[in-house]
Amino acid sequence: MELIFVHGALVRDGQWWWQRSADLLRERTGIRSRVLALPSCGETTPEQSGGGLIADAAALRQELDGVDAAIVVGHSYGGTVIAEAGAHPMVAHLLYVSSYLPEVGQSQGAIMSGESNPVSIGDNGDGTLGVSGYDATSFGARFLQDADVDTQHQAWERVTAQAAGAFMTPTSAAGWQGVDSTYIVCGQDRSTSVELQRRHAERATRVVEFPTGHHPFITRPDLIVEQVQALV
Repeated sequence: MELIFVHGALVRDGQWWWQRSADLLRERTGIRSRVLALPSCGETTPEQSGGGLIADAAALRQELDGVDAAIVVGHSYGGTVIAEAGAHPMVAHLLYVSSYLPEVGQSQGAIMSGESNPVSIGDNGDGTLGVSGYDATSFGARFLQDADVDTQHQAWERVTAQAAGAFMTPTSAAGWQGVDSTYIVCGQDRSTSVELQRRHAERATRVVEFPTGHHPFITRPDLIVEQVQALV
């Protein structure tokens, strides 16, 4: 059994985001983690970056082709990638963290537009989008208020532009359907509203709630690892 982590939108370096949970998970269970490089965030090749959601889903399918069985963790936008990747025989369980389980035909942008206080995103004019109006302090206060200042600044250094197609492309599959899944609601999340989380959580097999902000795998890796341990 392996674990594949699919990070959220508008950031890079998924290994950094997941590392604290990866280390604790390996220490307690021996399970190794892989981190998906998202083409839409410029983490693969320039030729792939414009592929948006389609390229991201293809990258996930390719990773799954290389394992015998995997728990796939989707954080935020990562859930939309899982949906578009479709059902894969190597998926043993899906673990969603403040994420999305979109129906066929829903796009990431359409889901986010339903928020009462959406994250401010601007058009960079080159086919990419980026967070708008934030600095290290305001970004930390919204996305990582339960982390220390140094961690908030390290996170800000990993904010990046992302292909607009990651947000505008409607999903053509619902890869979460018919697969055992757990949804982690982050009860103190200032990025994705708790109300929206709970609506998507209704589509999962089971639901748990953490008293954390948007990134519990950074601030409370012990809680994340407990959930994975329960699955294996």
